[in-house]
Amino acid sequence: MSKEIVAVLLLALAGFLIGGVYSTWKNGVKWLAIALGLASALAVGGAVAWLAG
Repeated sequence: MSKEIVAVLLLALAGFLIGGVYSTWKNGVKWLAIALGLASALAVGGAVAWLAG
């Protein structure tokens, strides 16, 4: 796979996780929302690192 496809997939995963953050935060499961937020930040960081590398 090319670098760009992997980065786009990681960014899509991050967007999906951010949706999960919003949903779980609204339902009151704050610890899970924080965990999903961290996973989303890792996915975005991975996409940036993948493109930079």
